[in-house]
Amino acid sequence: MKRTQAMSLLLAGMLALTGCSAAGTAGSAAAAASSTSTAQTLSAVDTASMFSSRDVEVGYDEETCTKITLSGDGASGDSDAVQIDGSTVTITDEGTYLLSGTLHDGQIIVSAEDTDKVQLVLNGVNITSETSAAIYVAQADKVFVTTASGSENTLTNGGDYIAIDENKIDAVIFSKSDLTVNGEGTLTIEAKAGHGMVSKDDLALTSGTYTITAAGQGLSGKNSVRIADGTYQITAGKDAVHAENTEDATKGFIYIAGGTFAVQADGDGISASAYIQIDAGVFSITTGEGSASATVKTERMSDPRQQEQTETEDTDSTSQKGIKSGTALTINGGTFVTDTVDDSMHAGGDVVVTDGTFTLKSGDDAVHADANVTIQNGEFSIPSCYEGIEGLRVTIDDGTLDITASDDGI
Repeated sequence: MKRTQAMSLLLAGMLALTGCSAAGTAGSAAAAASSTSTAQTLSAVDTASMFSSRDVEVGYDEETCTKITLSGDGASGDSDAVQIDGSTVTITDEGTYLLSGTLHDGQIIVSAEDTDKVQLVLNGVNITSETSAAIYVAQADKVFVTTASGSENTLTNGGDYIAIDENKIDAVIFSKSDLTVNGEGTLTIEAKAGHGMVSKDDLALTSGTYTITAAGQGLSGKNSVRIADGTYQITAGKDAVHAENTEDATKGFIYIAGGTFAVQADGDGISASAYIQIDAGVFSITTGEGSASATVKTERMSDPRQQEQTETEDTDSTSQKGIKSGTALTINGGTFVTDTVDDSMHAGGDVVVTDGTFTLKSGDDAVHADANVTIQNGEFSIPSCYEGIEGLRVTIDDGTLDITASDDGI
């Protein structure tokens, strides 16, 4: 586009935004109704109940802990609740267990009553399981994995998963029950096959430092993934953070209250089948080879048959979005830097942004909602995209937007 044409479009866009205040009362009423509906939906998310007091507690009494020492091809423990069979350690009762040492090819199994709460404290642990999960929660009410202050811990899968019971174990940490991970140490997870952490219930992370490299997903929760704080470096062959429940539409959500995230994903950066709400945090998200690797789009197809063909091709390809919600996506603050093949921020329902700082590079749309986009405030720098902000209705109440798009800006 010639410089004069670009300037004309820019001026036209500025005039259009300035003219919003002169819109008809019917349009204003409709927008107000939409905002009210969105606010009512958001108020239903009870963030106060996302984390229990024990989820965020990282302390333990070392004197009363059951101690488990790992020693290469075997282990030792000082309780009848610890059963040892070669390099397999099975914990059968409620309590706090302090683990240290190395297992060359072994496994920690929690198989307690479904009313028991079990805490595993990792204090300089290095566990490799060549053919299964390094930590496997078969049964408990809830399990807490805590990294001891200043400790460095590593959990690894060797590249295979061989069934040991009726459950399909496919992660370095695999839990059939609620799982909370926290601490004041570091945890490195290497999944040469499968995923990093999986809970078939709720997965919560409230503190700690994590480096996760996974052939599949980095963090995965069937009912939810909830993150209160922590530092996360995730490299994933699929989605970096994933929640999905195909049986209950109210579950499969992601809630993030804070934390620092460096994400490189061959799938989506953060993806949920239900809603996503982010209240704070620092996010650096790259999908695939980044926005520059995306196929350059031309203008929208005028022939509906061409449009349908294009949509089918998009559906069949791997999704490589930055943040993708199946329903509503709500962002109340945080700093976001993305470089994504597909949309940087995408919702199957509404997108609502109340605040935040955004630097979004996208090979497709920077912000996309299948329903409405509402921006109440925030700073948006979108240096490259196909379309900047797209929705059935776009409402911008306040904020700063700097958009360079190959098609529509808004």
